[in-house]
Amino acid sequence: MAATRRSTEDDSRTRSALLDAAQQLMVEEGYAAVTTRRLAAASGLNKALVYYYFGTMDDLFIALFRRGAERSLEREADALTGPQPLWALWDRLRERTSNELTVELVALANHRKALRAEITEFSRRFREMQLARIGEALAGYGVDPEEWPVAAVVVTMAGVARFLLMEEAIDVRIGHPQAVELVERFIRSLEGERITSAARAG
Repeated sequence: MAATRRSTEDDSRTRSALLDAAQQLMVEEGYAAVTTRRLAAASGLNKALVYYYFGTMDDLFIALFRRGAERSLEREADALTGPQPLWALWDRLRERTSNELTVELVALANHRKALRAEITEFSRRFREMQLARIGEALAGYGVDPEEWPVAAVVVTMAGVARFLLMEEAIDVRIGHPQAVELVERFIRSLEGERITSAARAG
């Protein structure tokens, strides 16, 4: 039993090491840098282990996406049940590291149908959860759904956040402060100033 437990733990560590290496390469150098040779070098493991643990590169990319998506879905669900769901959504959308990885995975999905299907499925789950939670919040704030449809609010916030990150990646920031202020003025009008984690804990 002890040997089986250690073997399972070793397998988990090896898979995690390969996924960590893939994520680092993808964020720092782009998806084209993720090869078995580069994964082996970055993780300190034999490149044959990539196929042993994942079967194909498609399976590795899907596992990498799922790992991040499941964590993000859980974190976002928790955040959107808090006292300031609009601030929480905006801050999550503006997170650089997770968005950089997502951009690379989406670009890669243009060439890998299995990954594209996985991203599509999770994206729908994210959107449905966002619509439900933000819809409840807007109703609680007394916002007229005819004037401010929940889908329009969520998609606009997501679109602005992602476009700003894309432009910042090529060092274009003209108009960014004004766009951020416009979104945050809307959020502030409903939820007040952003409450920091430290303030909530105190």
